[in-house]
Amino acid sequence: MDLSVIVPTFNEGPNVAELVRRTSDALTGRAVEVIFVDDSTDDTPDVIRAVAASADIPVRLIHRDNPVGGLGGAVVEGIRAAESNRCVVMDGDLQHPPEVIADLLARAEEGDADVVVASRYIAGGTSDGLANAVRTAVSRASTLLTKAMFPKKLHNCSDPMTGFFLVHRDSLEVETLRPRGFKILLEILARKQMRVAEVPFSFAPRFAGESKASFSQGMRFLTQLTMLRFGRMSAFALVGGLGAVANLLIMGGLQLLGVQYLVAAVIASIITIVANFLALEYLVFADMREESGLMRHRFIKSFTFNGIEAIVRIPVIWVLVSQAHMPSVIAAALTLIAAFVVRFVFHALVVYAPKKSRVGRAVRAVEPLEDEVTA
Repeated sequence: MDLSVIVPTFNEGPNVAELVRRTSDALTGRAVEVIFVDDSTDDTPDVIRAVAASADIPVRLIHRDNPVGGLGGAVVEGIRAAESNRCVVMDGDLQHPPEVIADLLARAEEGDADVVVASRYIAGGTSDGLANAVRTAVSRASTLLTKAMFPKKLHNCSDPMTGFFLVHRDSLEVETLRPRGFKILLEILARKQMRVAEVPFSFAPRFAGESKASFSQGMRFLTQLTMLRFGRMSAFALVGGLGAVANLLIMGGLQLLGVQYLVAAVIASIITIVANFLALEYLVFADMREESGLMRHRFIKSFTFNGIEAIVRIPVIWVLVSQAHMPSVIAAALTLIAAFVVRFVFHALVVYAPKKSRVGRAVRAVEPLEDEVTA
C-alpha cells in the first residue's frame, strides 16, 4: 500500500463521492486507500458505505459513536488503522484539493522528510477559499501567534495551522499522542523532533455543506496553544508585567517630582525598554541568542520597535487623559496591556528569529517541546 488517506468527517455526506473520485483520479496507478473516521450525526456513514461499494479504490469507514478527542482524536484513530506507513490527513469538505496529494507523496518519496506540509503561505499557495476577510485575518493572526509561541520549532514552517499534510507513521509515537484540539499538525510538530518539508496548495471554497468554524473552536484552539506553549509566553508576560509596574512607578515618581506627565511617560518608557530587553535577552530568549545574530542587532530591532510603539502609545495616553478624562497612570496601564501581545509576537518572530539556513532544500528540524504537558 503506497498511501493511506485519512479523512475525519462530521456531517460531510455531500462531499464524500467527489472526494473519493478526485483522490482516485489524482493517484492513478498508486495503491491507495481512503479511511473516513466519521463522527457524524446525520446519514454520512450510509453515504460513505454506498460510495465504498462502487469506488475504484478501497474505502473504509470508522464510525465513532463516542468521538473522543474530536477531530484530532479521529486523525489519531485513522493513523492507527492505516495499512500504509505514509498517511495523508485532509479535511472532508474539499477545501483541501485531492490533486495535491500526489505532490505530497512525491515530495515524501524523496526520503528526507518525516512530515510534508501542504501550505497556503509559500510561493504558489493561496488562502482564497476562506469564507471572508474576517476568517482570512483570523487565520493569519492565529498562524502568527502560533509561530510566535514556537519560534524555533516552527521558524521555517509557514502553515502550522493547516489540516492538510503527509506524515510517516513510523516517525510518530502514535500511542502517546493525546490531541487536545483540532490542530493535530501543531500537536505533532510541537511534541517531537521532525524533519519537515512543504508543498504549496490553494485553499479552495467548500464543495458542499457548511463550515464548522465557530467561536467555541477558536477557544479550544487557544486552550490547546496555551497548554502546548505556556512556558515562554508566561515568562515574557512576567518580564512585561514587571516592566509595566516599573514604568508606572517611574512615571508616577517623576510626576511627584514635578515632571509633566507626558515627559515622565517618555523617560519611563526609555528606561523600561532597555531593562526589558536585558531581561528578555538573559531570561526569556536566552536559548535563542546564539542562533539569532549579534546582540547589538537584536537591541536595535527591539529598541526601534519599542520606540515606535511608545511613539504610538503615548499619544493614545494623551487622548485617554484629555478626552476621556482618565487618570494618567491608569491610561498608561491600559496602553501597556494592549501592547503586550504585539510585543511578544514581534520579539519571537523578528528580534530572536534564527538566521535562515543557507541550505536550499525546504527541510527543517522541529525541536522537542520544552514544556510538554502530560495527558
